[in-house]
Amino acid sequence: MAQSVPPGDIATQPNAKIVFNAPYDDKHTYHIKVINSSARRIGYGIKTTNMKRLGVDPPCGVLDPKEAVLLAVSCDAFAYGQEDTNNDRITVEWTNTPDGAAKQFRREWFQGDGMVRRKNLPIEYNP
Repeated sequence: MAQSVPPGDIATQPNAKIVFNAPYDDKHTYHIKVINSSARRIGYGIKTTNMKRLGVDPPCGVLDPKEAVLLAVSCDAFAYGQEDTNNDRITVEWTNTPDGAAKQFRREWFQGDGMVRRKNLPIEYNP
């Protein structure tokens, strides 16, 4: 069963962090690529620490082996220097999809006892 095998690796471009540059009086969008480097189909979901400021589209999906998806990470306008941005990050969570499952994202995949892996991408704001 797919759930007993730990999910393989994913790659992200950029690999380590997302950087937004001032000014912050308008919405910014930054594209990141998520690549399924494993040999199994995975389901992924994106979480953010600041729902008001940060959005990701699409927020979840399914990737076949070696398949990639481009995500739009948006940062809404905010008062730079007046709001705490230290803990802002995006987390990619992924898990193997059950054998024979349709290529359609299901939230339940993350709620059972299957293994879920996470990759954090901190957000850096340049003044």
